[in-house]
Amino acid sequence: MKGKFYGIGVGPGDPELITLKAISAIEKADVLICPDAGNGKKSIALEIGEAYVKDSTERVPMTFPMVYDEHVLNKSWEDNAVQIETFINQGKNVAFITLGDPGVYSTFMYIVPFLVEKGIEIETIPGVTSFSAVASTMNLPICLWEETFTVVPLQKDVTSARIALENTDNVIIMKPSHANKELAELLIEKGLDDKFVMISKVSTDRQNIVRDINVLKDEKVPYMSTIIVKRKGI
Repeated sequence: MKGKFYGIGVGPGDPELITLKAISAIEKADVLICPDAGNGKKSIALEIGEAYVKDSTERVPMTFPMVYDEHVLNKSWEDNAVQIETFINQGKNVAFITLGDPGVYSTFMYIVPFLVEKGIEIETIPGVTSFSAVASTMNLPICLWEETFTVVPLQKDVTSARIALENTDNVIIMKPSHANKELAELLIEKGLDDKFVMISKVSTDRQNIVRDINVLKDEKVPYMSTIIVKRKGI
């Protein structure tokens, strides 16, 4: 009998924000996939969920390179999917843990199509996103009434952020460290430099709240940072 594949969102950082369903799936896992970027650093998702992992569960680090080369990425996704399929065919339940929610910029979703083709049973378990945690920390609504909101990943430039800020009431910016100086200049240009909040490492003991545009513009921004911009003000 084949095993089952679980994609599990472990939330933004606080282990108490993991859902009961996620804990149950982690506890049932024979194999735990711990994704990393190949930089030798311990998986942050594992740090969050480790308390719920059984001693008998096999922990398998799995590298997903942070590059823009489509060929390299597809090869990585396929190779990792083959390894997961091997465990599944051995009758093992496999859990793939991911920060936040599996459906929001998660590597897990790039693996899914390869395994669907193989007829493998997959269950995706949602998790608390970083932007939900940021909004809750600040007691802010992400949107009210008929307001709109857009989620934008900052990659090589601020083009997508500019479009969102010009057309959306509330903008959530993920991965601002990729172009934080350019983003700060854009917020100043749009008169939004006092209408944002950035939280790094939200819900952890290293959480840092930033409201000063000069910090966003001039200082190094941690990778695990999320910004909420509200055109009507915060």
